[in-house]
Amino acid sequence: MIKRKIPLRKCTGCQEMKSKKELIRIVKSEDGEFSLDLTGKKSGRGAYICPNTDCLLKAQKSKGLERSFKCAVPKEVYEQLKSELEGNING
Repeated sequence: MIKRKIPLRKCTGCQEMKSKKELIRIVKSEDGEFSLDLTGKKSGRGAYICPNTDCLLKAQKSKGLERSFKCAVPKEVYEQLKSELEGNING
């Protein structure tokens, strides 16, 4: 049997390396829109975050998403991502 390599990504909130399937991808499209990518296949620049609001808040405090996307992330985007995360966890 061939052992498959498990892709690892770093959470921008807690800075922990986890498997790609455990994390949620946040995508910035070419026209500058931010959205959650639950499939992992949307085109655009991506950053990974744990599926909880604590890591999103840590990423906001440490400016982790700003570093990943190399641009300023408006506060409204964090609010939208937080509501989407809570909706996906509860829904």
